Amino acid sequence: MTVASDRPARALPAAKAVWVVPPLLLVALLFAYPLALILRQALMGDGDAASLANFAQVIGTRAFRNALLNTVEIAVAATAGCLLAGLALALLLSFVPFPGSGVVARLIDTVIALPTFLVTLAFTFLYGSAGMLNAGLVETFGLATPPVDFLYSPWGVILAEVTVYTPFVMRPLMAAFSLVDRAQIEVASSLGARPWRIIRQVILPAALPALLAGGSLCLLLTVNEFGIVLFIGAKGVITLPLLVYDKAIQEFDYTTACVIAVVNVVLSLGLFTLYRVVIGRLGGRHAAVV
Repeated sequence: MTVASDRPARALPAAKAVWVVPPLLLVALLFAYPLALILRQALMGDGDAASLANFAQVIGTRAFRNALLNTVEIAVAATAGCLLAGLALALLLSFVPFPGSGVVARLIDTVIALPTFLVTLAFTFLYGSAGMLNAGLVETFGLATPPVDFLYSPWGVILAEVTVYTPFVMRPLMAAFSLVDRAQIEVASSLGARPWRIIRQVILPAALPALLAGGSLCLLLTVNEFGIVLFIGAKGVITLPLLVYDKAIQEFDYTTACVIAVVNVVLSLGLFTLYRVVIGRLGGRHAAVV
């Protein structure tokens, strides 16, 4: 009787394990197999033997180093801008209620649903050489050339990325701020604490995991951003994703494109791993939530 009763119990985990196979096959087909093909092309090129010679050759070029530097600088600057803008907006909408604050929050959220090229197109109409701002300034002051030309520079790319990705910081912060005990804020205020001290000592410690989560997500997204950089067409601003596009589509150099793509993937996975480690140490038991 004991042996017979143990058989269904042992068969049950095996039956459940079968359901793991379809998602694993799907992940292998949609993600692992394409990545394996890219890695194979990067290592072997047109030859038959795997080698790191292609990596050494590509990484040693000035074009790759400049693209890597541009990618890191733009991603870090845009992430810093998203953190500042997202924190300011989240504090304003959460702790300084005003008529229509809910509508403002929803309007900011709609930016997430917009394609990145639409935002850059709007920036072109506003700040481009023939945009509304330059046209107004030229006509008003009789200038010979448009005075505002930051759009076609790294600053234009950074501003566009900050506009697109700030909601990814603002939303987690607003969710975290909603859990802050308002009584602590009232007590600190009654004891004479100034607003900045309340923010620094009461609000921000509770929202630190959400701030790290939103910031790291923005960093990952900006490192891999392609549409904004391509559409703005800033002179001399070539990032790793754009360099992959140039090598693969315009120059048909697939081996170099695959090498750069592998480096970009490794960079992204490294940032994601660092993010999980930091969140795990600072967020404690709440790390899995953020």
